[in-house]
Amino acid sequence: MTTLVPVTFKGGVYRHDEIMDLIDDLGGYIVQKHVMAQDVVLQSFVPRDDIELIREIAKPLAGTVTEAPLVGTEIAVVSPSLEIHHLPHTSCDLAEYLRRSGAKTNMIGLSRGFGKRIANLNDEERDVINEHDLAVYTLGNFEECIRQKFPVLRQGIHVPIVVTGAPDRETLVRIVDPPVEGYVGGVGRIMHRFKRPEELVKLDELVDEVSRTLDARRDALARDPLSVFPPRLMAIIEERIHEISMLTHPTPVTAQMEGLRVKLPYDPYAPAIRSLEVVDGITIGDIADVTPSRMRNYILIRIKPFSETRILV
Repeated sequence: MTTLVPVTFKGGVYRHDEIMDLIDDLGGYIVQKHVMAQDVVLQSFVPRDDIELIREIAKPLAGTVTEAPLVGTEIAVVSPSLEIHHLPHTSCDLAEYLRRSGAKTNMIGLSRGFGKRIANLNDEERDVINEHDLAVYTLGNFEECIRQKFPVLRQGIHVPIVVTGAPDRETLVRIVDPPVEGYVGGVGRIMHRFKRPEELVKLDELVDEVSRTLDARRDALARDPLSVFPPRLMAIIEERIHEISMLTHPTPVTAQMEGLRVKLPYDPYAPAIRSLEVVDGITIGDIADVTPSRMRNYILIRIKPFSETRILV
C-alpha cells in the first residue's frame, strides 16, 4: 500500500493547476487550497516516493514543497475566556501558527472558564472539543490557578490534550493532574503579539509537541486502520454533493484524522451522504457513522476501523 504523507505547496497562482493535476495523477489528495492575491497554498497528501518529483516540477514555477505534519487535522485551541482578563493575543497567535503548519484550528472561548472556585465546562463546550483531533489548552501564569482549574476544565475530554502556561515544562508536568499528552511551558499571558525570538521559539516548540502527540495517535490508528482514508472520502463527497461548491467557508469539508466535518445542515443532507456509494455497493453509511455536530448543526462523519467493518477501501 502506498504511504501518503502530508505536504504543503507554496507558490504563485500562475500554472499552479499543473501541481494540482500532478498530485491527482500521482494518487494524492488536496485537502485545502488557499488563494491570497497572487499566491496559492495547497495542503495535500501525496505518495512519499513522489515528493522529490513534485519538488522538481514546482521549482521552475518558483514553488516550494515542504512536509507539514499537521495537514489533515482539526485542533481546538481552548481559552478559559476570550475576555481581556485572559488576553486572547496568546490564543490567537498559537492558533495562527498551527494553521501555518497545516492544521485547521478552531478557537473555543469557555463561557465559565474563569475563576478558581467557579470555573466550569458545560456540555456543549465538552462535546465540541471532543469533535476535534486534539485540544490545546492555553492557561495562564499562576501555578495554583492552573492546579485548581485544569482538572475541572478537562472533565469529559477524551481527545489528546496539550497544555500551555507560564510555568516551565517541568512545573507543568508536576502540577497538571491528571497528566496530559503534551506540555509547553513559558507561554502565559502576553500583552502583545509573538514577535521576539524567544517567543517564536515557543511557537515552534508547540508545533513539535502537537506533532509528536498526533504521531502517537497515528501509530495507534495504523494498528487498526480506518475503512477508508479521510481525504479520499472527502474527494467523493465534494464531487457528488454539488451544494458544497456553493459554500463560502474556507474549508467546506474539513479533514480530520478519523473522519470529516461537512459544513452543511444535518437534516437535509445527512441521508444523501449516508447513501453515497464509495465503491461496488459499499456506501458511506456502511463504513462510517454520520451524526449531527454540536458545532452549528454541521455533519460529523466518523469512519469506522477495519476491525469493525471488515472493509478496507
